[in-house]
This record gives sequence, C-alpha cells and structure tokens, in this order.
Amino acid sequence: MQIGPREIITPFRPIPLDVPEGMKPNEFFNSTENLNDLVNNNGLLLNPENLLMYRKALGHSNAFDASIIYNTSQSILNPLGRPVRRTQIDAGVKSVWNRMNQIMIEYMIEQYPDPAEALVLAGEASLDATWPLTSPGVPSIRMLHNHFIVFPMQDLREAKLADSDNPNLTDGGQHSLFQAYMRSVYRDFFDQALHLEILKPLHGDESNLSLTGYPQGLPCWEVQGGVDALKDVRFWAEYDLVLQGFIDFYRAFFSQVSTRNAAMPRDIYFPKEVESILLFNNDFMKAAKKVRDHCVRDAKYANSIRWQPAFKQLIYRNDEGKLIVTISQNSVGNAITELLGVVVKRVPDADAYEQAEPALLEKLLDVRSRLIEADLGEGIATKYWDAS
Repeated sequence: MQIGPREIITPFRPIPLDVPEGMKPNEFFNSTENLNDLVNNNGLLLNPENLLMYRKALGHSNAFDASIIYNTSQSILNPLGRPVRRTQIDAGVKSVWNRMNQIMIEYMIEQYPDPAEALVLAGEASLDATWPLTSPGVPSIRMLHNHFIVFPMQDLREAKLADSDNPNLTDGGQHSLFQAYMRSVYRDFFDQALHLEILKPLHGDESNLSLTGYPQGLPCWEVQGGVDALKDVRFWAEYDLVLQGFIDFYRAFFSQVSTRNAAMPRDIYFPKEVESILLFNNDFMKAAKKVRDHCVRDAKYANSIRWQPAFKQLIYRNDEGKLIVTISQNSVGNAITELLGVVVKRVPDADAYEQAEPALLEKLLDVRSRLIEADLGEGIATKYWDAS
C-alpha cells in the first residue's frame, strides 16, 4: 500500500444558520448569538468554569468527534480578547480542563483499543489574533478549544491519496520555517530548556504513522506510561512546558524577524535558554535575517507572516499503541488532523450523516455520563437528547 496523506470524505447535515446581512460568516461565528446556537443545538455538557462539551455539527469524523471549548463569549465580548491557549487560563479552570481531557482520551482509547483499527487523537490549536478578523482562513471561533477525534483506519486505508504538496498538510518537512532553516537549534532548545520526566523525546521516524508518513519532521515525545500517565498532574505540567517552550522559540524568532537585534521579548518562560541557545546562535539569526529580507521585498509574503505564536498541540496514538505528543506552528487553513496527514473533505449529505448519527451520539452521551459522574459538569438538553 502506498504511503502518503489521505483525503477522507465526511458527510454532514447542513446547518440552517442565517448570517445577518452585512456580516461575513467568520464574523458571525465569533458572536454570542452563534455560540448560543452551538449550546442549544449541539451542547452536551457545561460546568461552572464555562467549559462546554459539544457535538461537532461540521465534524472531522462521524465515528467519534467532539470538542470542549472555554466559552467566554458572554463574559468577554471582544473576540480578540478571549483566552485562546491553555497558558492563558487560571489554575482552577486548567485543573478542570485537564481532568476533562484525561477522561475523554481514556474513553477513546477504551472504545478503540486496537491502533490497527482506529486513529485516536486529541489536541488544541492556537486561535490568536494573528490575522485581521475578516481574512480568509481565520479560525471561526476565537476561544480555547480541544478536538477529540477517532478515524477508522479502514476508512483511511481506502481513502484516496491527498496532494502531498498542499501547504495546509503540516508545517513539518518542507513547509516548516523552523525545520527548513534551523532544525538542530529548534531541537536543541527543546532538549535543553524542558526538564521532562514523563515525556520522552523521540527522534527520526519513531513517531510517524506508517499509513500516512506523518507527522513530518516535528518534535515529538512519547508519553511514558501511556493513558494512565494522563491521570498524573505532572503529565499536564509537562504538556504545558512543551507549549511554553514553543511559544518562547516562536516569539524570540519573530522578534528578530521584525526588528534586527531585538531585545528578548518580555514574559519569556525560559530566559537563560533563549539567550544562550537562540539569541547567540548564528543559524537562528541567519534564518531571521533571511525571513526579514524577504518581508522587505515581498509585501504578500510579509502579510502572510503570523507574528504572534500560532500552534497546534496534539496527543495521538501511533501504530505501536504509544501515546505521542507533538507541536507545530499553525498556518492558514491548517486543520488539527492534517498534522497527521489526514485531510478531511466535508460534503453535505443529511442521509449519510443520519445513518452514522445514532452510534456517534451513543458514544458522546456515554462519555458525557463519565464527566458528570466525575463532577465535571451537568448535562445539557437539546431537541436531540435530554440532560441526563
């Protein structure tokens, strides 16, 4: 069987949402009105911390697909002022958030125990205000949220090969600025800045899925202890360290791109390592100059730069059944699944969706009951399901 990214077809039931005249769709999607629709028609569970679990109406997979969003739409009306990554939420919310993530991932692994039969993944993407709100490809909901997705491997095996030159596939390999120009300093920074006990760095192709060959060239860590390690608060602290390290690298690099010989950005998590490993590294500074010079010459290229930290952080299960953590810079149109070489093509087909819906809802309501039992929220009633 040929190795390469796959394009999978996912049917959905069209959503009858009327966008007010004069608004662009992605402007409306950030509004409180749209979030109310999400709660009332697709909401599964809500807790006092405003963490909302919901069914993905425009999903990636009809086997298992749900999200948990930190719904600050009522308390923070400015879409650009809402928390968009886990480093921006307080300790109490984060503790509940981590426990919800742990239960969701544990449930997926339990329901799909064989890695040869199902690709299991969970992760979040940065939704920072890194483009104008109306630009094409801007994420539709600017609030922190996680995806929980399962793809049947048989569907992926039977799916057609996707275009491997699609720049949306991943930011690793030929598409990653970090990987293309400064791969060694990128890895050295992670290795020296992060002090990890549960997460074990992987090198080479150890982390790749054999079917797609992805993720390509990205830093990856094995979760030692597997799914049980996710019950350890130390795992989530290390998961945060990976994100903090990425943010430091990103901010340090694009500060140098923006301004030659710029001072270290404020609020750096690892200042000693940023100074000694990054800002005193000739390859790092050479790459920044290359990008800066390109920005000066090419207005379109300069406009495409995401000056603020933009990322996707993912936990997935590989062919050997190991849980892997990876992180990548984000790009326009990049979906969380594309990090693993899975391109989702959504097609409107209410009949096909309704055939898959009962089994999907059974699993979503089942895992919801576990969250309720763990005192992580109360059920939401919609016209499709009740609150218990």
